[in-house]
Amino acid sequence: MPVKGLNDNAVAASVAELNARLADMIALRLALKQAHWNVKGPNFIGIHELFDVAHGRLAGHEDTIAERVQILGGVALGTLEAVAGAVTVEAYPTDLVADRDHVAAISGRMAALGEKVRGAIETVSDAGDEGTMDIFVGLSRALDKDLWFIESHLGG
Repeated sequence: MPVKGLNDNAVAASVAELNARLADMIALRLALKQAHWNVKGPNFIGIHELFDVAHGRLAGHEDTIAERVQILGGVALGTLEAVAGAVTVEAYPTDLVADRDHVAAISGRMAALGEKVRGAIETVSDAGDEGTMDIFVGLSRALDKDLWFIESHLGG
């Protein structure tokens, strides 16, 4: 049973945005792990560990997103097939090795997801679902912070 006080349009808009961003978050989390496993260079240990920490933080937000879908009466779509069909984050290259290349690739994808999350904030707010908006606001802050940490490795 959906949350009382939300109309059907708000629920539909929120479930659609939540599942869309869930797919992108899963893709970004897998990209972070790909980078974590394969990064090499003079800043290896710091970047290796940072990718792992960002991966873990993103996983926590994924769970919150998926649970919100359930709270709204929807179905969280996190299977490989569902994610592959819905992801909008650019595919992560598997031929990167250099730490700087991984940092740039992750930064670009994280920034793109942050932009999509800010769009989701607007969409669910306009639909009247402040609870889902709050979840997206928290995710936006977390992505911005992780992006700042990761992009800092690119220097000025």
